[in-house]
Amino acid sequence: MGPALLPAALRALLALLALLAWPAPARGARDPDVLCGACRALMDELEYDVTKARQKKTKVGSFRVNPDGTQERRKIPLAQSEAFLTDLLDKVCERMNDYKLEEDPVTKKKTFKRFAPRKGDKIYKEFKKFYFYSDAYRPLKFACETIIEEYEDEIFSLIAQEAHYLADKLCSEKSGLCETAPHAEL
Repeated sequence: MGPALLPAALRALLALLALLAWPAPARGARDPDVLCGACRALMDELEYDVTKARQKKTKVGSFRVNPDGTQERRKIPLAQSEAFLTDLLDKVCERMNDYKLEEDPVTKKKTFKRFAPRKGDKIYKEFKKFYFYSDAYRPLKFACETIIEEYEDEIFSLIAQEAHYLADKLCSEKSGLCETAPHAEL
């Protein structure tokens, strides 16, 4: 299929993705913008997955059989399952390549924004047909992994408390990785 036959929206998407995949200069993992951006992206991804999982239940408890032949098992929300959260934390930093660095032209403030669609979005199937690789997201991924190592207990605690504004709670209040919390006044 030639370029003239591609729909205009798909051509525009391809052009945008080609620009996003262009390698950017590597930045250090201790760069405050990278750490703050990684923290906010991490918590955004966790909040998305935990919100989806809140409607589901899972069985937890002992596999030990009581003398009367019963087992102590109960259902809890999947989002509060330690196995679910551990698995989620093991995989979440892989999604950092779905983010790109943006700089506000006026304030020059740098932030990471998600550019890739999520599973279930209408354009997701078309988007995943293309493979993008760039070293530009590596510092973000490394910072994400570092944050999980340092703040895993706090992350579990915030999710267990069903806290709102997870990014503000962890990134500004608990860790100090970000200077201000946009939702602090709410």
